[in-house]
Amino acid sequence: MQPLTYFDSIILGITEGLTEFLPVSSTGHLTIAEKLLGLSVDDKAITAYTAIIQLGAIAATVLYFFKDIVRLLAAWFRGLRSAQERTHHDYQLAWAVIVGSIPVGVVGFLGKDAIKGGLRSLWVVAAALIMWSAVMWVAERRHTVLERSGVQRGEGQVTMRDGLVIGLAQCFSLIPGVSRSGATISAGLINGLDRVTATRLSFFMAIPALTAAGLYEAKDVKVSVTGLGQMSVGIVVAFLVAYATIAWLLRFVAHHPITTFVWYRVALGLVLFVVLGAGWLSAT
Repeated sequence: MQPLTYFDSIILGITEGLTEFLPVSSTGHLTIAEKLLGLSVDDKAITAYTAIIQLGAIAATVLYFFKDIVRLLAAWFRGLRSAQERTHHDYQLAWAVIVGSIPVGVVGFLGKDAIKGGLRSLWVVAAALIMWSAVMWVAERRHTVLERSGVQRGEGQVTMRDGLVIGLAQCFSLIPGVSRSGATISAGLINGLDRVTATRLSFFMAIPALTAAGLYEAKDVKVSVTGLGQMSVGIVVAFLVAYATIAWLLRFVAHHPITTFVWYRVALGLVLFVVLGAGWLSAT
């Protein structure tokens, strides 16, 4: 195939930065974008490229939450040395992020062939967009009930069990169309966390998950296909757009339900079914 152009890199970078943290599925949108750009979605070099530019989104997350990350790491190291420090909520939150990051790594490694192969189909994306929307709807309904009852928990009450539950849910995001943030935020809401806490925890868990994915896929990058310049552009664009998206989403979820995104997901899924059924676009 022809090398990626700088236009391709900009479009993919915008798509990654805009959709990585919104509950609409970055992988699904990247797959759609790749098809519209005429790229091969099952080419390992292209798959690796989209994983690499995720590092731009991760850099945005680290920069935005830098003080929080330093605080959690410091609490974690202090807790390893002191029993009294292990009672601090930051120590518990740090462990929740660590424990929650393990399942997706294990499942992603064991299922890497299916993830890069059969699941990279727009039929799968369309179905997952619609089906996971039902989970998001249930999660928001659960959130409303708990909020009215006054029994929701904030960041200071996050437990290791929360991390494990959210981490297991994060495994579903390996299916294109589900959405990593959609899976983790939904799990947090169902598990009794308030919307802002669930969203922040989703961001924290994104750092190890996406960093590991990007570094692992680096081995499949072909400079002859992606180009160093194009890769750099994709990472920078993803960083800038992701940083703005993070800031916007945190303000948005403080006052709006995640079901706002359900309508978009369902509409996009239905449009994809029509387009694929009519033969206007190939699934792979």
